[in-house]
Amino acid sequence: MTYGTTGKILRVDLTNRTTRVETFDEAFYRVYPGGKALAAYILLRELPRGAEPFDPANILVLANGVLTGAPFSTATRYTVIARSPLTRGFGEAEAGGFWGPELKMAGWEAVVITGRAEKPVYLWIKNDQVEIRDARHLWGRDPEEVQNTIRAELSDKLIRILQIGIGGENLVRFAGLTNELRHFNARTGMGAVMGSKNLRAVAVRGTTRYADLAQDPKTIAALGTTLAKRVKEHPQSWDLQSKGTPGLVDGLNAAGILPTRNFHQGAFENVDDIKWEKYEKELLTARRSCYACAVRCKREVKVDNRYQVSDAYGGPEYESLDSLGPNCGIGDLQALAKANELCNRYLLDSISCGATIAFAMECFEHGLIGLKETGGIDLRFGNTEAMLTMIELIAKRQGIGDLLAEGTRRAAEIIGGDARYFAMQVKGQELPMHDPRGKTAVGLMYAINEAGADHLAAAHDTVLANPDSVGFKGAAPLGIEALPARELSERKARTYFILENWVSAEKVTGLCYFGPTPRSFIQVDEVVNALRAATGWDVTAQEVMRIGERATNLARAFNVREGFTRQQDILPERLHQPLENGALAGALISKEEFNNAMNALYRLKGWDPVTTAPTRAKLRELGIEWVADLLEEK
Repeated sequence: MTYGTTGKILRVDLTNRTTRVETFDEAFYRVYPGGKALAAYILLRELPRGAEPFDPANILVLANGVLTGAPFSTATRYTVIARSPLTRGFGEAEAGGFWGPELKMAGWEAVVITGRAEKPVYLWIKNDQVEIRDARHLWGRDPEEVQNTIRAELSDKLIRILQIGIGGENLVRFAGLTNELRHFNARTGMGAVMGSKNLRAVAVRGTTRYADLAQDPKTIAALGTTLAKRVKEHPQSWDLQSKGTPGLVDGLNAAGILPTRNFHQGAFENVDDIKWEKYEKELLTARRSCYACAVRCKREVKVDNRYQVSDAYGGPEYESLDSLGPNCGIGDLQALAKANELCNRYLLDSISCGATIAFAMECFEHGLIGLKETGGIDLRFGNTEAMLTMIELIAKRQGIGDLLAEGTRRAAEIIGGDARYFAMQVKGQELPMHDPRGKTAVGLMYAINEAGADHLAAAHDTVLANPDSVGFKGAAPLGIEALPARELSERKARTYFILENWVSAEKVTGLCYFGPTPRSFIQVDEVVNALRAATGWDVTAQEVMRIGERATNLARAFNVREGFTRQQDILPERLHQPLENGALAGALISKEEFNNAMNALYRLKGWDPVTTAPTRAKLRELGIEWVADLLEEK
């Protein structure tokens, strides 16, 4: 192959313990060029309508992007897709690290896993050699032990291992996966799907070079050199290298949009105890990176004090700091490092885990659950030890943890009463730690995203509000407008639509959200040129966005086929109520403005505003009219 791929997909049937190779041609790859697009195509085409998430028929797809493994910064991402046990819709989780590039070096664009093994197994891929191996001795063990054991068994310390944890084994609906212990496909419960298949890990070793796949490897290599130098010069990439995402705490609190006490408030009174300066002084031990990336945004921490925190599982990102911290009314930095370690050790999505604990705390304070249900635990906002205990109970499905392991939507249905108002979720997936009352396009993003509330489906309003900012200037060639962060209008819907397509294309091409403009330092023309160099295709920026739009429409079609309608494209009621404190005290999202903007967004997307299904005309325009036929089937 000469268009950036081997053209090979590995098919694994765990029920029958068989594997086979599937190949695709360039015409197919041009339409579904990896990542989210390839995985969504397979899920929509092959998963039987109505198949349940934990049914052996559910399909788990691990798919690389076009540029995954290319030797330049942020070209590391792969996606994991299946029907989500958390939302019962399109499930999607991306990660960087080292596993995706290693799969590319082993000669595979994707691994498609079906069935269920009779007993625990792991998959071993070494170039063209594939083996399903016994994993009974790995079940129930911590990821670090599993990684060390597999590498010792196979006598190779350079093997890259993607695995679930105890959360996935116990089918916690927001369980995730990790590679190299520090990089996480955390959201939508993909770890639980893998656990339901009795698949503990996928170990990979490859010897192919990306240069052997790319049409123009010299251009790719030159871009790598250029970007490595720019990282220290560009303000956004430099800020990520210096502070990582924990540096967001200060600014969001000052802006009044740091989710606090289950999104009641936008500012935390003890924020100084978790700010970056204290994090750097008390926790930080190292800055780490993904494959070939000069940004080095990953923080590593270690604690040997009131809590014992291993450096094996990486340090808390912003989302973990806030979801387990201020959102639960907690400002103990060492405790948050421990909570993050527990989530990463058990492989629980720290966003959903923290949000679910905050939900339970509010239920407790309102008398919807009591000491009887919690096993004597005083589950109030600010109770640090209660928060840590809840993580353990959720991962092991013990006591009230068994209920909370179902996620906030299901837990609220069981608890009853006003609990549904305390569940900060969209389509069943808990909100990330970004309050749309201060950046309204994030509200559109949460509502319309096929995987439920997701903060990485487009750039945030605050990055684009200033026309003189480097973020806006970088993305200006895409045709966006600089608009106030709190404006909610048809103009905002249009800018969101453009950027959603751009970011969706990142998930197809394998680029990290912290790579391309407007979030960071890779310019529009450089993304286009990298794709041209990899594939030999004469693509344009508009075609890149069309690639992203196609992937989004495939995902939306899956949800429509499974019965999703506009009733699922809504925000939690709380976001239409005023913030209680902070710089934006009193701010809310107007329902009328929100509905008008959503109507505009459906029009821009070419989707029916009632059913939210992509129209036949839109699907024909995207070259996937077969999807319209599928949606019309009885």
